[in-house]
Amino acid sequence: MESTIIDWDGEKLPEELKRLSPGRYVIEPMLSVEEETGLMSALDQLDAGRGLSLADVIREIKNPSRRS
Repeated sequence: MESTIIDWDGEKLPEELKRLSPGRYVIEPMLSVEEETGLMSALDQLDAGRGLSLADVIREIKNPSRRS
């Protein structure tokens, strides 16, 4: 089954929905542009070797007040 991406203004029924065959569907929000940009930036930093080690990340999660 192919994915269908729907841009919805919150009011009008999108054409993409009208074209779908009858059935049950699960609709989930995608990342916002800002969230996707932040995620891509973080991945670029990891690729460049500027990320934190897993141990450091776990320490920050367990005790966020002790950030270095």
